[in-house]
Amino acid sequence: MVGFVGREHELETLRDLYARDRFDMVVVYGRRRVGKTSLIDEFTRDRKTLYFTALQQSSLLNLRGFSDAAYRFFGMPEGMPAFSSWQAAFSFVAEQARRNPREPWVLVFDEFPYAAMSEPSLPSVLQIAIDHGFKDTCATMILSGSNEGFMESRVLGSKSPLYGRRTAQIHLQPFDYLDAARFLPAASPEDLVRYYATFGGTPYYLALLDSSATYEDNVRALMYDKLGLLYEEPMMLLRQELREPGQYYSVLQAIASGSATPKSIAEHAGVETNAVGGYLRTLEGLNLVRKQVPFGDDPAKSRKGMYLVDDPFFAYWFRFVGRNTDAIERSTETGRAVADRVTASPAFATYLGQRFESVCLQWLTRANGRGLLPFLATRFGKWWGTDPRAREQTDIDVIAADPETRSILLGECKWRNTLNETQTLDALRARTGLVRGYTDHRYALFTKKPVSQATQDKCKAAGTLLMDAENLYSR
Repeated sequence: MVGFVGREHELETLRDLYARDRFDMVVVYGRRRVGKTSLIDEFTRDRKTLYFTALQQSSLLNLRGFSDAAYRFFGMPEGMPAFSSWQAAFSFVAEQARRNPREPWVLVFDEFPYAAMSEPSLPSVLQIAIDHGFKDTCATMILSGSNEGFMESRVLGSKSPLYGRRTAQIHLQPFDYLDAARFLPAASPEDLVRYYATFGGTPYYLALLDSSATYEDNVRALMYDKLGLLYEEPMMLLRQELREPGQYYSVLQAIASGSATPKSIAEHAGVETNAVGGYLRTLEGLNLVRKQVPFGDDPAKSRKGMYLVDDPFFAYWFRFVGRNTDAIERSTETGRAVADRVTASPAFATYLGQRFESVCLQWLTRANGRGLLPFLATRFGKWWGTDPRAREQTDIDVIAADPETRSILLGECKWRNTLNETQTLDALRARTGLVRGYTDHRYALFTKKPVSQATQDKCKAAGTLLMDAENLYSR
């Protein structure tokens, strides 16, 4: 069983705030399953903490729960009546804290949106409590929530009563490919790419993996069995987060199947063309969908934008599992057979190649931060369009660039067992100049397996970066 993994920077931030000998309010938010509670639990371990988690229930019931938690924390006798209001509750907590104003402690209000949606005045009440009570203590207050839209507008937004009170915010995202690999320390690099392409970087999903089983066994058990813990996960999340889960399901299915423009997505999903923009914006807000434009294009003006399912787990599920639910429902044996067919299919191989590009781009951003690239890159992405010399459509898989020094690195990503290395490198160099405005051109080749010694010698002499799967997972 893998314990707490990653989040070193977030933990360091929380610990630094706690040590400041003053009041701090930290907003921690991110979609479900991303590890907010695990982060907070790790931080509060061995720290004096008043911890309350709101539920989707009435304000009265949440207030009773908070009352019980506050009384226990301050050592009050059992059976005391619940506070008459949230104002009374926070006044009591602030007053107790002011008795030892220099004593550090933590107040966690988890799933704050649940309480605030059942009691709209709660943000204002909390703002008053901060201004007239908590600010004179050494409390570290953490407001946490899974409803990202609510947290950004009603807690962090300029119109929120709490605006200006927060001293830090942590928008928790899924792990990147390298931190996700820490859940499977014994897996091979090739399997790690398959795992990341299938389960992504959401800690909850990764924690379900059986490290003693094969990739195939894990996929069968978790997604291609109607009793599997991740079989219904996407629909469950859509039901919890959205008012029209069926419509969003259809939109995600359309994008995962290859529809990339609003018009084609609307047609494939069977939704009104004038409504699809709203669905896409909501899914972007949940970090499930992303609009990608060719490197160098202005996202607001480019007509070449394409939508893709950004989260690997959702991309895999809607591409391969969702369309096979009828077969999976019929029997466990049928579900397993479907899983094996998918894993061996050319479609999955193509999908892996697409996700490998994402892994390579993540490696570039990490390497850039460690000073391992030939220049400091400030922009990343990929490019596609027409090559005027070859008079054909082409693309550049990954790009890292710095407009200030006019330096650019062009990368090709090949997830194949065999590869014509010379042809691939020649084709990559032939794309020089397709991204305009750069004079210093560098190159990188990312491959599934190590290239030949001859290619290594040529690339070393030319200054071309070579990375294979094993190198990508080397820390």
